[in-house]
Order: sequence, then C-alpha cells, then structure tokens
Amino acid sequence: MNPSAKGWIKKLLSELPSQESVFPYSLDDLYNELKICGFIYGTNLKAIFNSVEANDLTHEELCKVNMLLAFDFVHKSYTSERNFVDSVTDFYNIVDDFKSSFFQELFLGKKKSYDLLESMINKRIAIDDNVITKNFNYLITNTLLFVDVLAYEKYLQTGKVTDVYLRDLEATIETIIFIALDVKKEKTKYDQSLIKLFESSFRYEHRERLHYDDVIKNVSNPLTKYYIIDLVCMTFWTDTVIDEDEQAFLHQLAVDLEMPDELLQKAMDDIRMFYEQHKDEIALLKSRNMIQSFYENSSSMVKKLINRNKKRLATELYESKELMILLTQSTTRSLSDEEQKRVKEQLLDIFKSIPSLAIFMLPGGMLLLPIVIKYIPNILPSGFDDNRLEETEEDDAEKK
Repeated sequence: MNPSAKGWIKKLLSELPSQESVFPYSLDDLYNELKICGFIYGTNLKAIFNSVEANDLTHEELCKVNMLLAFDFVHKSYTSERNFVDSVTDFYNIVDDFKSSFFQELFLGKKKSYDLLESMINKRIAIDDNVITKNFNYLITNTLLFVDVLAYEKYLQTGKVTDVYLRDLEATIETIIFIALDVKKEKTKYDQSLIKLFESSFRYEHRERLHYDDVIKNVSNPLTKYYIIDLVCMTFWTDTVIDEDEQAFLHQLAVDLEMPDELLQKAMDDIRMFYEQHKDEIALLKSRNMIQSFYENSSSMVKKLINRNKKRLATELYESKELMILLTQSTTRSLSDEEQKRVKEQLLDIFKSIPSLAIFMLPGGMLLLPIVIKYIPNILPSGFDDNRLEETEEDDAEKK
C-alpha cells in the first residue's frame, strides 16, 4: 500500500480488520492512539493501532493513513449504514472549502469516489504544494487535521455540518492558542515556527480575534476539550518546560472546560513523554540550520521513494543504455555540462513513467536530483561501482 500512488485508499480499506475485531475500542481510545502516533501534535511517526507497517512511509504518507483511519473509526463508531467513502466525500463537499474544487468533478462523474477522496485528503494534508518549500521549512503537514475528524463526527451525529460550525471551532482553537502564547514570557524561534505552523493550518483567514470568555462556553464535546488542552500543552512545551504561569493557565483552562485534574496531568505527561522520546524526529525542536535541515529531510524522502520503487527504477535504468554509461562514469569522473543535461533529461523521462517519483517533476524538484543520483547505485549490482564498499554499523556510526 503506497499512499503516494493512486488507489491507496481502496487498498488500505481492504486490509483493515472487520468491525467486530476493531471494537471494543472507544473514541477515547482512538484519540489516545492519535496522540501516541503524533497525529494530534502534527508529527506522524506511526499508524494508529499499528494497523500499517510504517518503516517505508514518510511523515506525510503516515498523516494520510492516520486521517483516513480516524475517519473510518468514527464512521464505524456511529454504525452508519452509508458507504464510508461516499460518507466522507459528501462531508467534504458540504464544506465550502471544497465545493469549488471538487463538486464539479463529482457531478460530472469524472472521478470515482475513491479517487475523489484521495484528492480531498491530499488537499487537506499539504500546507504547501511546492516540494522545496515543504522541505526547506519542514512545515509538511497541516497540524489541525483533527478539526476535520471532530467535524465529521458532528456530521454523522446530525446529518449535516455547517460552515459556521467549522469557523467557530477554528476560532475557538485559535483564540485559546494565541492567548496561551501570550502567557509565555519569551518567544523562542520554536515559538515563531509554531505560530507559522498554526497560521498555515487554519482553514479560514482574516477573521477578528475573539475573546476567551466568548469561546470557552461553546466547547462541550469531550474530544474537543482533550484536543484544546493538548494543543495548549504543545504550545507551552516548545521550550521543553511548562513553567508556573503556564501551569496556572492550564489549570484554569481545565476548570473552565470542566475537565478533572487527572486528565490535565495526563495531557502534560503525554506531551513531555512524546517530545522526550522523539526529540530527534520532531523538526520543531531541532536546532539545525535551514540548509542542513533541507538536505536531511530531502535525503530521507528521496531514499524512501527510491527504495520503494527500486525494482521498477532498476528495470528502467537497465533499458536506458546511455544513462547507465553516464551514471557509471559519474562514479569515477565529473560529467560535462552536456552529459549532466542528458542525465537530467533521461531521468525525468523515467520519473514520468513511475507515479511515486513524479514528485521530482514539481517546481524545484530538480534540486533533489543530486540526492537521487547519490542513492541510485544502491539499487544496482555492485559491478556498477567497482569502488563501492558495503557499509558497516561502525561506518554508519562514524557518519553520525
């Protein structure tokens, strides 16, 4: 199952366990799983309930998987008789944000429901379609996607979800988060990154900031309460400590939301544990410069894409004799400008034929070409590069 290729939703749904084996899990269990895997915090590190092998998936692909699984879980929780995929696509078509983009395609029958839902989820997941911008800033996924899950639950409960409901829900979250940020005595560079991430994740823009007392009284859904508390904990934890003023704000927020102290303590423990366990995997907490981050993030993505498509890529390379010769020669000498141009053109032709590698066709994608060439020898026989040595664990440790 490849979340970057067409047909992944149908494939994933066919592999899910039956409803009888999924439950007795509750919506609270679902929310806790979404926290453990990082979906709630905007950094997806695994799939909920370990339902999908995550070793070969990018953070963005895991985000797609977790979002779909969350929708499916909520759908099963309400034992809806409607087809799941049709239910979610209808839900999104009610939301104004998607009407102009997708309704015409749906009406004209140009896309099957699975394809349509894949397009919708792709649109919601990505903050920026430019691969270079995404890697350079590492703001890869929308960090407020659980808002959609809450809205979908509302849709299943009432049969409708209004634009006003979504605006009010986002306005409530925005108001509380930015009041929490005002509590912080000093804004670090991580706080500035977090602010940009939140601002990019909101569906609606240019609305007037509301008052705390006006929004807090409208929060009644238990999952919404958990979510707001966790987002505030995430806001406070960017400097790896929740100080006395921040704790006081959290305690007052819990009182206003009518949440017991043990749930607040759990939220603070959860964010501390998540960030401590995964501090090297969470871009927001990394103190590396942007160029280094760009290279590392891009390198990881390219390596996964090449490994996932190595059989087909190797076949295509074998059939391109000139490209093979040039790549072989590149291991012992520098290619001329004309030779580099031919390598680029022929690799682009190959990328066009492999859907998962089409990412390199996006604006700026060619900046990743040197990284691609770096990993290509790993999928070819050792004779391709007579000087290649098999790396040992000691070699890996030395690089780090």
